[in-house]
Amino acid sequence: MSTIEFNIPYGSEQVQAVLPAGTLLGTLDVTDTPGLSDRKQAILEAIQNPIGLGKNIFQIVSPGETVAIVVPDSFRTTRIEQVLPVLIDGLIEAGISERDISFVYATGTHRGPTPTEEKKILGGDIYERFKNQTFAHDPRDESKLVYVGTTSRGTKVHLNKRVHEADRIIATGAVVLHYFGGYGGGRKSIVPGVASITSIASNHSMNLHPTEDEIDPAVRIGGLEGNPVAEDMLEAAQLSHVDYIVNTVLNRNSDIAAVFAGELEAAHLEATKLAYEQFATDITEQADIVIAASPSTQNFVQTHKALFNAYQAVKPDGRIILLAPCPEGLGGDQFAKWLKLGSREAIIAGLRKESEINGQTALSTIQKAPITYMVTEMTDDEVLMMRGRSTESLEDAIAKAFKDLAGDGRRSPTVYLMPSAAYTVPFLR
Repeated sequence: MSTIEFNIPYGSEQVQAVLPAGTLLGTLDVTDTPGLSDRKQAILEAIQNPIGLGKNIFQIVSPGETVAIVVPDSFRTTRIEQVLPVLIDGLIEAGISERDISFVYATGTHRGPTPTEEKKILGGDIYERFKNQTFAHDPRDESKLVYVGTTSRGTKVHLNKRVHEADRIIATGAVVLHYFGGYGGGRKSIVPGVASITSIASNHSMNLHPTEDEIDPAVRIGGLEGNPVAEDMLEAAQLSHVDYIVNTVLNRNSDIAAVFAGELEAAHLEATKLAYEQFATDITEQADIVIAASPSTQNFVQTHKALFNAYQAVKPDGRIILLAPCPEGLGGDQFAKWLKLGSREAIIAGLRKESEINGQTALSTIQKAPITYMVTEMTDDEVLMMRGRSTESLEDAIAKAFKDLAGDGRRSPTVYLMPSAAYTVPFLR
């Protein structure tokens, strides 16, 4: 039997390892797409030529109007800081006063950004000019929320008052595949981005099958149509008046590959096509072992995307080896609280009472972690809480995975490598 040597990232390092045997089916990775060559011009052209609208935002706004620009929080890279100078210049040229522009961070249930993070999100120049006109959304502060209506699925929608009551709303973000919302960007900037905690919980509760104790199979990554969570998000966002979106799709180096601007649904749908080409990869078979890396995620809640994606590429009785340093541990007491419930049934029962994103992530994690060997800085107790398997090193993980499969008679297992597992989404065709 021949051995297979490979490199895979761990933190800022590349680690080298050897598979004692087996067949390497391939490396699943994000597509190489070039960044914009004349970035400023490409951004301007995208904003000036809207998808799904007859007028661009500079023609829509009128002098004296207030403009709320919804921007991402600190937990995702979007490169919106490169878009904002072009957008702001155009608004001011159209007669909008600087004092009438405000920025609202779409935190959803996350914490608000620190001043250092704000500077990174907005870019130094825009931050300095507008730092007194930036606001972190607080989904629990009822005094800053307004009721805008109820969706056909029963979500009572309360949104950030500053956003909803502005004359014009512009939503910004990046489009990636999302494990239950279908895709990020677009509608997600509004719900959950600037929605109340109860609206978010109501929407996220649609993850669960209405009658069975399982995740609703219609709720799926890379799927909007027929996905109850995604459809409810769109309907909720449409209860307000989002005048324009400006969404980026990034390449593997986190440079802007393209900008999509225009109507909330139409522009987002166009962006999802490129996001799919970029981040999705079709496979014809699942492997016995998937070796997946999430080198830069800070905690397990962020790393869960990598586990989710690796699970799509592995056989149900296979093994995942997940390399993720996670220097901040699990990612918060709230996630740990759900994990401590201990079983799938208990978590589902808890989610039926009070739906919450950490609970959804915990449910997904305890389904997938039992076949997963973790190469991480997390403690053994933290790995055990997720139902994962502890290892001392990548070599140790490989030895253990091979031993497990040899016990089933698989002495020459098939293997996939996933060096950018948090972003690469395999689909079995």
